[in-house]
Amino acid sequence: MASALRDWLDKPKAGRGVHLAGDDGSWEFREYGVLAGAARRTAAALIEEGVRPGDVVCLILPTDFTCIETYYAVWAAGATVCLITPPLFQDGDDYVAHVAAILEQARPVLTIASDELAPLAARALESAGLTGRPWRPRQAAAEAEVQEAGELALLQFTSGSSGAPRGVMVTWDNLEANAELIARTAGFHEDDVVSSWLPLYHDMGLIGCFLTPISRQAELRLMRPDQFIRDPARWVRTFAEAAHTAAPPFAFAYAARRIKPEQLEGVDLSGWRTAIIGAEPIDPHALEVFARVAEPFGFARETFKPAYGMAETTLLVTMDQVWRRPLAVRPDEASLEFGRPVVILDRHELGEESVGAKAGWVVGCGMPEEDVPVAIVDDGGRELPEGSLGEIVVGGDSACPGYYAGAEGKSTRFEAGRVYTGDAGFFHDGQLFVLGRMGDSIKVRGRSVYVEDLESKIAEITGLGKGRIVVVGVPGAGTRGLALFAETGDGSWAGEVRETLRRRLGDDVEVTIVIGTGLIQRTSSGKPRRRYMWERLRSGGMDGARVL
Repeated sequence: MASALRDWLDKPKAGRGVHLAGDDGSWEFREYGVLAGAARRTAAALIEEGVRPGDVVCLILPTDFTCIETYYAVWAAGATVCLITPPLFQDGDDYVAHVAAILEQARPVLTIASDELAPLAARALESAGLTGRPWRPRQAAAEAEVQEAGELALLQFTSGSSGAPRGVMVTWDNLEANAELIARTAGFHEDDVVSSWLPLYHDMGLIGCFLTPISRQAELRLMRPDQFIRDPARWVRTFAEAAHTAAPPFAFAYAARRIKPEQLEGVDLSGWRTAIIGAEPIDPHALEVFARVAEPFGFARETFKPAYGMAETTLLVTMDQVWRRPLAVRPDEASLEFGRPVVILDRHELGEESVGAKAGWVVGCGMPEEDVPVAIVDDGGRELPEGSLGEIVVGGDSACPGYYAGAEGKSTRFEAGRVYTGDAGFFHDGQLFVLGRMGDSIKVRGRSVYVEDLESKIAEITGLGKGRIVVVGVPGAGTRGLALFAETGDGSWAGEVRETLRRRLGDDVEVTIVIGTGLIQRTSSGKPRRRYMWERLRSGGMDGARVL
């Protein structure tokens, strides 16, 4: 299958390319022509190794030029890319288990790892029951012709859960449609510069800030996540030149805390046109505190573009592309019931009123485009009118066909060409407002934390069997919460569990602990009815329950 996403390998533009951040504050530049030649020589080496169109190839590489060249080498060989995160904060054993679970599902014909990550990759291969050793990136003497590709462009493994990873099958058609949507809604121009620090294994970083600009041969300034954490002002200074970026909302709050005004002295941010915000609930206070730091240097609040998306829809679903300040609304928590109208108590545009507006506020994520239809449905799948709370369902060419190798989703389902996202939301004034997952996970620092992982840890702490514990991700207005249901009369362990969850999730996740008998409700197949249990508790219909 041909794809415009690979065309630049045959027709690189002179003078344009990627600027990679060095640890000493410098930037190293390579033109697209140099990158294309290296990718095609690496592709020749992959073909010599036996890689064929349609094969899956896993990459375990840090963000550097070798990673960029090897990624496109896999595509040039016609194969499907599966990019796996380097270790971040996991210890060696946890990381190996995480990678092994991905390898076991992906079953790659080749796993490519850098020298420093090869020992961990070798352990993961062995744990997954796969033969062979990690392949070190190398280039052949001659460049390969770009091969006809198979149907799948990439496997995008959802972030977070180490126990049951699910690889989203992203077809070339999915990826082309979404890259076009991103470029159109963000207003990409031919000569624009894009800047990013996001990890390349995450859909926002990979598709939004890497594949989309490179396919258009835009100038790209690329940092590693650890470089952003050490010096967020360096990222902001790139917008003296760059026009577009994307990041979770926590990044802007973090930058506002760390940046001193003198670090931006002489920087003109007036050309910064698009800051796409997504990957977790959007806190208007976080955006406003950053705007106040950057405003003296030309930054406009209209630059913020709240967005909604997920790997199962390739990436982007909606984004507010109108040049206006983001809209925040405060729903009545008591009205947040599936299938019912949401009562809006207050609303404001980003600005003075956003100071202190944390809990209870939700930020609009724009209006759907015609080619990515979005509906809100009730538990029976019936479409609800504007203003009603329900499940977000996405269609169009960006909707992926399913998970790889028959893996099962949790809340997310693929039916009749549409993605039932498992996210709760509603429309107000035409904009989509997203409350978050409906039971199986919560978003923390842009990553999904799955409740099954938390249940295992809590079972270990409490000594209760896993069957007696159910954790529910609680969607709320501008908040993140968990409810823990434990079938026991003894809650002496509650303090230790709360502290464990605080260390794992941070201080801003509200935890409700419920103990009693007969609390846990299950489906006919034995799965916990998570959201149903939470709604019963809220309505006072859970007899014998005691909230700690």
